[in-house]
Amino acid sequence: MQKIDNYNFTGKRAIVRVDFNVPLNESFEITDDTRIRAAIPTLKKVLDKGGSLIIMSHLGRPKGPEDKFSLKHIIPAIEQKLGKSIKFANDCMGQEAIELSATLQPGEVLLLENLRFYAQEEGKPRGLAKDADEATKKEAKEKIKESQKEFVKQLASYADCYINDAFGTAHRAHASTALIAKYFPNDKMFGYVMEGEIEAIDKVLKTPSKPVTAIIGGAKVSSKISIIEKLFDVTDNMIIGGGMVFTFIKAQGGQIGASLCEDDQMELALSILEKAKEKGVKLYYSGDVVIADKFSNDANTQVVADNKIPDGWMGMDAAPSTVDEWEKVLRDSKTVLWNGPVGVFEMANFAKGTNRIAQILAEITDKGVFTLVGGGDSVAAVTQMGFADRVSYVSTGGGAMLEYLEGKELPGIAAIRE
Repeated sequence: MQKIDNYNFTGKRAIVRVDFNVPLNESFEITDDTRIRAAIPTLKKVLDKGGSLIIMSHLGRPKGPEDKFSLKHIIPAIEQKLGKSIKFANDCMGQEAIELSATLQPGEVLLLENLRFYAQEEGKPRGLAKDADEATKKEAKEKIKESQKEFVKQLASYADCYINDAFGTAHRAHASTALIAKYFPNDKMFGYVMEGEIEAIDKVLKTPSKPVTAIIGGAKVSSKISIIEKLFDVTDNMIIGGGMVFTFIKAQGGQIGASLCEDDQMELALSILEKAKEKGVKLYYSGDVVIADKFSNDANTQVVADNKIPDGWMGMDAAPSTVDEWEKVLRDSKTVLWNGPVGVFEMANFAKGTNRIAQILAEITDKGVFTLVGGGDSVAAVTQMGFADRVSYVSTGGGAMLEYLEGKELPGIAAIRE
C-alpha cells in the first residue's frame, strides 16, 4: 500500500478528499475550524514535495446547488492556513473544473465546488415523490448508479493520484471516498488525518495500555449499544453519562421524574448490566445529578440522587460528587476513550460535568495517559476549553469513529487497502 510519506509527488496532480464540512454562522464565518486545521499537514506535504492540489469536499446536506452550502465561503480560511491562493471551480463537473485541473502547475491549488450538489456523490436519487411505488424507486436508483460511474470517472480524470483524508465520511460508500480509489490502483493512499485516526483507534482497540476506561455519554442508549458491547472486550472500566443513564436507572426501579428515558430500551439496559458483569467490566453509571424544573438554562436546579428525582424535574448534568468518583477511576487509567457529553452541554449551566471531564483528560494526558476524544460535543468541549492540544488525539469523525470502534469495515478505508 502506498504511503503519503514515501510517495513521489513531483509534477503530479493529487486529488485529495478532505472533510471540510465545517459549521458556518449566518455571516458564513466558520465557528469551528478543527477539520480544516487537521487536513493542512496532508495538503502541505503534496505541495512541499513538488505536486499540485485538487481539493474536494462536501458541505452540509444540500438538495442541489445552494449558495449557503457553497465551498467558496471557506476559501479565505483555507488560504490563510495553507499560505496559498486558491483557484475555485464553481461546479465540480463543469468545463471550468476540467480546464483548471488540466493546467494546474506544481505548487498550485484548486478547490472544487461542493460534491453533494450532485446526487451522484452519495448515489441516492433525489426528488422522488414520497408515495412513489417500488418500481419507480428501483428505476431511479439504477439510473443514479449508472450516472454515478461517469461522475466518478470525471473526478478521477482530473488527477494522477488520490489521497483520502476524510475520516468523517469514511463510513459512507460515496463516489469521492470509496469508488474513486479504483481509478488509482497503484497511486492511492491515506492522508495524515486518516492515518492518525486509524492508528489512534487501533491503539485503544488492539494495543491499549491497561487499565482502559471508556466514557460513553449522550442522550440515547439505542445509538450507543453496539459501541458499548464492543468496548466490553477491551475496557476495564466504563463510565456511562448523559441522558442515557436514566434508562438504566428506571429499568432498575429508580424514580427519574421527567428525565429523558427510552422505555423500549429498558430490557436492553438490564442486559448491558449483565454483560458488564460477565466480562468483568466495572460500570459507573449512577450517582448524584444536577436536576432542573424545566429544560432551560435558567431553570431552578438542585442536586439529588439519580434514582430519587421528584416528579416534574429532570436530570441535566453529572453532579460534582459524581465526577469526583469518575476522576479517581480516570487518574488510575492508562488509556481513556471519551465519546459523548455527560450533561446537556449546549446549555452553559449544565456543561460543567462535561467541561470538567475535558480538564481531567488534559491533566492525565500530561502524565502519560493515552486519551482519545471523539464525537461532536466531546470534541467541542476540549476545543472550547483550549485542551484540544493537550489530549492525545481528537477524532474528526463522529459516525465514522463509532462504526470503526464497533468493528465495522469502513468503505473509505477498505477502498485504499484493496
